[in-house]
Amino acid sequence: MKDVVLSTDRLILRQMGREDVPLLQQIFADPVAMKYYPSTKDNQETLEWIEWNLRNYEECGAGLWIVENRINGDFLGQCGIVPQIVEGVREMEIGYLFARRVWGNGYATEAATACKHYGFEQMKLRKIVSLPDACNKPSARVAERIGMTLEKQIVKWNKDVLVYSVYADTEEVVER
Repeated sequence: MKDVVLSTDRLILRQMGREDVPLLQQIFADPVAMKYYPSTKDNQETLEWIEWNLRNYEECGAGLWIVENRINGDFLGQCGIVPQIVEGVREMEIGYLFARRVWGNGYATEAATACKHYGFEQMKLRKIVSLPDACNKPSARVAERIGMTLEKQIVKWNKDVLVYSVYADTEEVVER
């Protein structure tokens, strides 16, 4: 299997490659799934997204990874850890975006939980954030379910964004 980064009971998270454009287009071409992004993405923009993630793998040791069903290999979405600037400070963000056909199955929470553990245990991060659009309630609930706390609301990407965070030293308390 290609560049598996981590797995859960139901999911495989693997590095993405240029050949994943058609898979990511299942999300990026869907205006409903892309509601909280500036617009849908065409094949060229999707390839640029993949290239950004490939650079993140090299520079940060992480990025967004392709999420697949562990049993049948079906593409479900993407989830991972990426660098973001939050009010002038570089933070590492857990990001997630899944195909609409699999919404409501707990995949985002399961993948984001695995990424949180990866960030603390493998990357030795002290803090991880999530930056959902202020109107994206399902995404905010994922952040809350993985033990993140709302810190504040900011303007980023020309819109209102919530800043959720979790710290490594509170991880043990959160998991109990």
